[in-house]
Amino acid sequence: MKFSSKMEKCGLSPMRKFAGAAAAAEERGINIFHLNIGQPDIATPEAYFRAIREFREPVLAYAPSAGENVLIDAVRGYYDKIGVELERKDVLITSGGSEAMLMIMASILDDGDEIIIPEPFYPNYSTAVYLTGASIRPLATSPEDGYCYAERSRVEACINEHTRAILITNPGNPTGNVLTREELKLMLDIAREHGLFLICDEVYREFVYRDEPLMSALQFEGYEDNVIVIDSVSKRFSACGARIGILLSKNGEFMSQCMKWCQCRLCVATIDQLAAAELYTVGPEYFEAVKKEYMHRRDVMMEKLRGIPGVVCEVPEGAFYVMATLPVDDADKFQTWLLDEFDDNGDTVMFASGEPFYGTPGKGKNEVRMAYVLNEESLSRAMDVLAAAIKKYNETH
Repeated sequence: MKFSSKMEKCGLSPMRKFAGAAAAAEERGINIFHLNIGQPDIATPEAYFRAIREFREPVLAYAPSAGENVLIDAVRGYYDKIGVELERKDVLITSGGSEAMLMIMASILDDGDEIIIPEPFYPNYSTAVYLTGASIRPLATSPEDGYCYAERSRVEACINEHTRAILITNPGNPTGNVLTREELKLMLDIAREHGLFLICDEVYREFVYRDEPLMSALQFEGYEDNVIVIDSVSKRFSACGARIGILLSKNGEFMSQCMKWCQCRLCVATIDQLAAAELYTVGPEYFEAVKKEYMHRRDVMMEKLRGIPGVVCEVPEGAFYVMATLPVDDADKFQTWLLDEFDDNGDTVMFASGEPFYGTPGKGKNEVRMAYVLNEESLSRAMDVLAAAIKKYNETH
């Protein structure tokens, strides 16, 4: 049988590719510390579950393709608090931020087109791009420079006649890099000057660990034709399973193209939208407490990692991931060994292997992304297990 060459170019997600091996390890009684995926253990606000319990409609009907107005208006209210005025037509509700990404790429890219993405980047971007027949032109960064990329000469060196867009994650996944106001303005200027879309994945906006507040690309005037923002309730409200994403843009022509996708898939789950609208009633004290907790967890992980000989990593400024270089020959081989052969008093660790986070072949082979989404005790123990595993792996390989 013949399969799509575009799909065959895609790879499995490094966050989930070892799920089978993990299940087998757990069946053997092994406890796994899951640092491989950004699934927080922070409690989802009760308002979400209350809305589901109180749903009393006799028929569970389709929602509008663009999304339920009650949720769209809740999103508009959220952005109004940071000085961004949105109309309903500027907002589309999607099945998670992932569908928003697929929708964007399907709307702006064709065979042979290119999109610039600073690397390392979220690996699922690759699938969304490759399914269109386009390719990624990686913009190299390094931990020594704090994964910074917002320099005109470096960005413009990647632009050619095939370039259609620049995609950034702010705060960064997996790097934790956070753009300053001036850096974001520069990226906007470059996009406008070259007639490109600037796609800003801002799903980690609440989690910035420095004094300067994070600017949304939507807060800048004069870039309405260029800016596309991806948002989500998954990380902000610890509601990953709700699968509610948000696509925002004031480019009406672009949003009209996206509506074709929205109508094709009919709608996002009705009840999840109604419940997600209630999440936006949560007060600022919720975000302050969660941010403080993540910052503490980051510090716990960093202290432990810096005590492991040969590990190289930088302190992330935002989100809840650490990208680290491990003193091993191959992160995939190491992960397989961790699940199939190793345990420390019944414990082992999962991470996301680094190679798929890069568009440049050969990069990231001994790098990993780890999510500090577990409580302090679990994180501390996980780092101790990792240290023991690295030592034993290198003694036997």
